Amino acid sequence: MMREDLDAGFDEPGVPVWAVFGDLMAGLLGAFVLILVCAIGMQLELASKLETEVKQRQAEAKRRQTLEQALAGPLAAGRVTLNNGCIGISGSVLFAFNSAELQPEGRQLLKSLAAPLSAYLKSRDEILMVSGFTDDRQMRDNARQFADNWELSAQRALTVTRALIESGIPSSSIFAAAFGSEQAVASNADADGRSKNRRVEMAPTPRPSNNASAKPRD
Repeated sequence: MMREDLDAGFDEPGVPVWAVFGDLMAGLLGAFVLILVCAIGMQLELASKLETEVKQRQAEAKRRQTLEQALAGPLAAGRVTLNNGCIGISGSVLFAFNSAELQPEGRQLLKSLAAPLSAYLKSRDEILMVSGFTDDRQMRDNARQFADNWELSAQRALTVTRALIESGIPSSSIFAAAFGSEQAVASNADADGRSKNRRVEMAPTPRPSNNASAKPRD
C-alpha cells in the first residue's frame, strides 16, 4: 500500500514551465508600465514648469515694455535710467551735495514722471517703492544736518515720495525706503563712482494682499 502511494506521488505532473514564464513576463510588464507612467508623469511636470516659466518671462518682458513706453520721454532725454524694471535718477539731478532739499530741475523731473507712473501703477494694481542711496563717505562736521548716511538717504527718499504724491500719485500707491551706502552700484574709491552711488531708485512692486482674516472680537 505504501509503495503504491509513493509511485502515485512521482506520477503527479509538476508546474508547467510556460506558467512560470508567464508570471515572470507579467511581473516585468507591470514594472515596465509603472516606470513608463512615472516617466510620463515627470515629463508632464517638467512641461508644466517650463510653460509656467515661459509665461512668467513673457509677463515680465511685457511689464518692462509697458514701463519703457510710459517713460519714453524721460528715457530718451537721458534724465532717468531703466534697468530690470527699476527707475534710476542721479542724486545730483535731484539734490545738492549732502542736502535733502529738491533742486528745481529735480522737482520738475519728478512732476513729469508722476502722471505716467500713476497710470502704470493703476493699470497693474502695483505700488511704487522709492529708495534712497548714498556713497560711503561719512557726513562732514559742517554738514551735520543728518546724523549719518542712513538718515540722509531716508530723508531724500521721503522728499521724493512727497513730491510725487503732490504731483498726483496716490499716497496709497507709494512708499519710501532707505539703504544708506549699502547696495552700491559702483566703486566708492573715486568721485565718479561715488556720484553714481548717490542716487534715488523707484521700483514698481506687487501690492500687498489684503486677504488677512480679521481678528475675532472678544
